[in-house]
Amino acid sequence: MVLKLNEFRDKLAGCWAGKNVGGVLGAPFECKRMVPDVDFYIQDLSMGPPANDDLDLQIVWLAAVERYGRNVNASILGEYWLSYVIPNWVEYGTGKANLKAGIVPPMCGDVDNTYKNSNGCWIRSELWACLAPGHPEIATRYAFEDAIVDHANEGMYGEIFTAALQSAAFAESDREKLIDIGLSYIPEDCAVARAIRKTVECYHNGIDYLEARKIVHNTAPGTFGIQEYKLSEIPKENNEGMEIGEPGFDAPENVAFVVLGLLYGEGDFGKSLIIANNCGEETDCTCATLGALLGIIYGASGLPEKWTKPLDDKIVTMCIDKTSHGIWVPDTATELAERILRVVPGFLGQDLCDAFAEGGMTIECLEKEALFCNKTTDYLPLINGNGKSEELPIRDLCALSSYVARYQFPAFSVMVDYEDSVFFTPGENRKFKIKVVNSNTMREQQWVKIKLYLPEGVIAVGASTAELPLNNLYLSCAEKEFEINTEGFSDSRLELIVDVSLTGRHSNGPVKVVLFAGK
Repeated sequence: MVLKLNEFRDKLAGCWAGKNVGGVLGAPFECKRMVPDVDFYIQDLSMGPPANDDLDLQIVWLAAVERYGRNVNASILGEYWLSYVIPNWVEYGTGKANLKAGIVPPMCGDVDNTYKNSNGCWIRSELWACLAPGHPEIATRYAFEDAIVDHANEGMYGEIFTAALQSAAFAESDREKLIDIGLSYIPEDCAVARAIRKTVECYHNGIDYLEARKIVHNTAPGTFGIQEYKLSEIPKENNEGMEIGEPGFDAPENVAFVVLGLLYGEGDFGKSLIIANNCGEETDCTCATLGALLGIIYGASGLPEKWTKPLDDKIVTMCIDKTSHGIWVPDTATELAERILRVVPGFLGQDLCDAFAEGGMTIECLEKEALFCNKTTDYLPLINGNGKSEELPIRDLCALSSYVARYQFPAFSVMVDYEDSVFFTPGENRKFKIKVVNSNTMREQQWVKIKLYLPEGVIAVGASTAELPLNNLYLSCAEKEFEINTEGFSDSRLELIVDVSLTGRHSNGPVKVVLFAGK
């Protein structure tokens, strides 16, 4: 299908207006395990809406996209995170601390991160959906890069699901089909998927939504709604039988509450948000994400004035450092939408977006079954790789360990497998793997040289170099496991360089490996 400029602009504006509405509605009830039972805003909005971090974090990512376009990745986003995001709490703080220590994505989202399965990243999915409307396979890849800055596992799956859901909503409005599309992009056995499927089951079985709330919660119990209570102070009303989960395990049920509001609201914007809000827990996030989704489906022109007029299109940020003068913060949801509109052509490329179409820009969107995640490849391995996408499909990205770091260079890409840890034991041997893949845009068969540069006191067990053939056939690669001995190394931080080069080519790819003495 073709998405025309006016419709796209209306859906973009609807996304951010809906996001704003939901965030304001849910904000007073965040971190509370309760049924608020309100049917409208309870804040005094005479001076404008309150600040909402569910919306403003994406402004930082947008600034990165405005500079780097579709080359933006987790490493670039991490630098923007360190420079312009103020909060140091829970997963945000852990991700920042890890990045400052030299721990690169995706490890920075996993190491010592109690809240890696929480809600801080799936609330940021709208940007990627808006940059890749009707192309969830693109939106989810960037959602992955976003998520791994400060999350892993269920937190990451939550963002991949919401990005797919929202991207597909530019081309599909059927609620249950959208849910199925979103589910196709995440592992079937993950907790996010289980909680969502349980929500759908409750809806189909005619279970009251308040009872469904409890059932969904107990499918993947979180703790977000009780983190400000003493255990003895947890309200009993409406919470009978609700289990207490692991600290930080909050994404599954809260993403499912978005789906619960979507289904039980039966297409009514206000009713949907009220139901999501009545589920409690991370209310500003669930309502904001649902509001954005419905805003995409209906467009700004289709949102009830009752909900949008009190906010007067204004947005207020709370997490962006404006003192560094590197971030241009919009004043309105419309302004934010227009900025995104301007970068879409460059982000999607001319094959998908015709910036000069008669009557205004058009976007070629996928439709129907093409919106679902493709679980198979049409390419046979070990057939010429030229011209095939160098991007790993989302199913392969999800399957990677959080301890595999990826690097892209002009003629090849490199993966460093830390083998499930960033630590080494002083005096003992330590292994790690290097995988090199030929650029699919290069026709040449290559030979690759991998060389270790080790600090004093660290020696290679066996060879410190490897020279291997690097075929350009599809999915072909060169792999080498290295082993080092740290017996003569006394520092707590070990930094070594892996240098990758191709015989007869001028470019090379130096990669730093950082390990810490301890665990």
